Amino acid sequence: MAPTTTAATWVSDWPGKGQCAGSDPDALFVQGKAQRAAKVICKGCPVAMECLADALDNRTEFGVWGGMTERERRALLRRRPDVTSWAALLQEAKARPLSTIA
Repeated sequence: MAPTTTAATWVSDWPGKGQCAGSDPDALFVQGKAQRAAKVICKGCPVAMECLADALDNRTEFGVWGGMTERERRALLRRRPDVTSWAALLQEAKARPLSTIA
């Protein structure tokens, strides 16, 4: 089966549309090994990129957002200090057909 070439649509009103919306919010604000379980909630979430962009743009310090822990987000922010808008960058990436990424 060939990979899809359809671009995903950016969802600006993402809060409440994530897979975590019906979950216990405390499940995403854990430490250590429990973060792995929290990240599983984000797998396949239709608004994970929007959630991650919001956390990066707002420098959210705690919790798992968009499938990334606070440590992973801090590392990403250190690696890419040139990014002024994560929402714009991730929105552009999400809009690209998969065939142009590979």
